Amino acid sequence: MAEFRAPDFNRIDTILLDMDGTLLDLHFDNYFWLHHLPRRYSELAGVPEAQARKQLYDQYQSLQGTLNWYCLDYWCQQLAVDIVALKQEVAQLIDVHPFVREFLDAAGEAGKRRVIVTNAHRASVNLKIAHTALDKHVDKIISSHDYLNPKEEAAFWESLSRNERFDPTRTLLIDDNLRVLDAAKRYGIDQLLAIARPDSRGALIHTDPYPALDSFEILYRLLRR
Repeated sequence: MAEFRAPDFNRIDTILLDMDGTLLDLHFDNYFWLHHLPRRYSELAGVPEAQARKQLYDQYQSLQGTLNWYCLDYWCQQLAVDIVALKQEVAQLIDVHPFVREFLDAAGEAGKRRVIVTNAHRASVNLKIAHTALDKHVDKIISSHDYLNPKEEAAFWESLSRNERFDPTRTLLIDDNLRVLDAAKRYGIDQLLAIARPDSRGALIHTDPYPALDSFEILYRLLRR
């Protein structure tokens, strides 16, 4: 894990925040895609679970980093199942990382604009907002599906700059996806933070060359100084 380096909040006007794995515990998504969906798809399609699991894992691998990987409409069509309904079956696992709400509120009180920028499909965003009320703690929520390009692509950042006023040199992005951080760096986002443990039940991840955030409590305390 890379060493944490505190962002300079005196040089930050806008905070861009990923949702899944950053503000929210990635355990829900990992459990759904790796365990719940293969099991339920096996039942609904009438195929052995091992076969369903292999089919899904192969598709995941081929689509990773593309908009379809994040698109619930795509998966509904491909699998002929109601993905949102299946997510509802395990929605009790949706959870916010510790000190996220406190940090977001402190950032708002400090005059920082707080914008969620997520690759999640709008149906997934709506489900998670219903369970967490994160929308009450930020100024705006943007899905990459609004711009038809994932955050891993330069086209997303170009669309964002046309639709959202922010100065890249005075912006902080916090994200658990290193490919997204790479794209943001190329675009010119000045301050970047990775997430050390996106899934609270998973291992620490290697975030080099980006500094790793272990807990939002650190950022909350910095803003409360």
